[in-house]
Amino acid sequence: MTAEQFSGSEASGRIPPGQRLVRGWPVSHYGPVPRFRPDRWNLRVFGATATGDHHDWNFDQLVDLPRTTVVADLHCASGPSSIGHEWYGIPAAAVLDLVPPAPDVTHIMAWAEYGYSANLRLGDFTSARTLMATHRNGEPLTAEHGFPLRLVVPHLFGYKGPKWLRGIEYMTADRRGFWEERGFHNIGDPWREQRYSYEEQEGDGPQPHGG
Repeated sequence: MTAEQFSGSEASGRIPPGQRLVRGWPVSHYGPVPRFRPDRWNLRVFGATATGDHHDWNFDQLVDLPRTTVVADLHCASGPSSIGHEWYGIPAAAVLDLVPPAPDVTHIMAWAEYGYSANLRLGDFTSARTLMATHRNGEPLTAEHGFPLRLVVPHLFGYKGPKWLRGIEYMTADRRGFWEERGFHNIGDPWREQRYSYEEQEGDGPQPHGG
């Protein structure tokens, strides 16, 4: 059953506190939609890798990576929730198998076009339900929804899953991404209503320098 087919009663229990069910799949992003240039596109894994080197896949090489399907909901921190999306793409955990991180890596930064970024705890990135989606409901992603690659982290708010994904940076310490630097919660769990940074508890955000 797709997001468009759910009724209000079927959605009961699937909408986090403070969220509202919306029909369809609203478009939400900051800035313009980037133009896709396949000859210039790559996905890079870099930072604190086990070897100290980075690794790149071009667009054609994506077809050789493992694939999975996850049916999951999407929650926007501004309030809308849409449910029952069938995501198809590359399991995020496969990245760590293909490009192992250094032993002391604790977080990743997901980088997208125009320098957009979102930080995640390593365990959030390697969740069995986190994937780098290429399709939704059997169709390739549209440009407005993140084609060719979109990070989907179903258990966190949507700002933790950037559209137009271009890079994964391994980090040995946490630091805030684009929206996290602009007042959004560093973790972003919708079921705990973690929307804004002023709601953070001790340990939710990066340690201060020297701490």
